[in-house]
Amino acid sequence: MSDIRIFGRAETLAALKDLSELFSETVRGGASMGYMLPFPPEEAEIYWRSVAEAVGRGDIVLLVLEDAGRIAGSVQLGIAMPPNQPHRADIKKLMVHPDQRGRGLSRHLMEAAEREAAARGRSLLVLDTATGQPAEKIYEHLGWERAGVIPGYALFPDGRPCDTTFYHKTLAIVI
Repeated sequence: MSDIRIFGRAETLAALKDLSELFSETVRGGASMGYMLPFPPEEAEIYWRSVAEAVGRGDIVLLVLEDAGRIAGSVQLGIAMPPNQPHRADIKKLMVHPDQRGRGLSRHLMEAAEREAAARGRSLLVLDTATGQPAEKIYEHLGWERAGVIPGYALFPDGRPCDTTFYHKTLAIVI
């Protein structure tokens, strides 16, 4: 049974090894996540330490999916927005460990992130993903709307150019 929890700063720092392995394996699997190969867990740890600080400041909400006692996936909700965008949040770095894919864990993480965003009064979510990758189907199945594609926006971890698709979703806020 999978359990999704919100990690605070202390939990994030305590889970650095597992989070770093998750991120390293995700990039090694070809996901365009802002990092290039090789991307060992030691480099991923630097990233997660910065996330822990952002979580501690309240800039990011880190949702972690645990299954059978290990971290199987995570997603971040970026909630630090400019004053003219208090209604918005960014979905960042959805990742599921490669050996856990195909079990619906991405859907569970995204649904949890959407619920958390709504609970925090956020009515508009945005994200971007590599064009033509499996994540596009997940987002579209969950009701996200394609805003457009920017050609050559990023690189895949192996250095190939990567088009990027931007999505948005409006949430119903219950008052």
